Amino acid sequence: MLNIKIICLGKLKENYLRDACAEYIKRLGAFCKLTVTELSPAKLPDNPNETQIACALKEEAKKIEACIGKGESVIALCIEGKELTSEKLSEEIDNFALSGESSLVFVIGSSYGLDPEIKASAKLRLSMSRMTFPHQLARVMLLEQIYRAFMISSSGKYHK
Repeated sequence: MLNIKIICLGKLKENYLRDACAEYIKRLGAFCKLTVTELSPAKLPDNPNETQIACALKEEAKKIEACIGKGESVIALCIEGKELTSEKLSEEIDNFALSGESSLVFVIGSSYGLDPEIKASAKLRLSMSRMTFPHQLARVMLLEQIYRAFMISSSGKYHK
């Protein structure tokens, strides 16, 4: 069974987001071993400058790297990543598994994104969309798409 980790900066503040995540986590239990790790984002002033943001991203990168095990394949969520259809994401996850990968790590950065080193070390950079969404919604969207990917692979009726 494939291991999937989701590492994300920040906690979900709204009950409806937590409920949605809990539902997809429950559903994914049939397809993979899933863990979600919430890390605290670096503290920044109200209007940070570029240097402060870069330092914060470096600090967050150290926390992220500490959660990634040796041999785990990283998929970084970032705006400059590839936009994939649900079918293509399903194919990518299948390809990781077929190539012997046993653990995938999806990384969702803070509202300022991810440190360039995390992006560079990723085997896949993934963009959810060109549109802007609330940062906390990214986790729900990712969980839903991972669930959809497994349903596509198993020819389930969820995906139409």
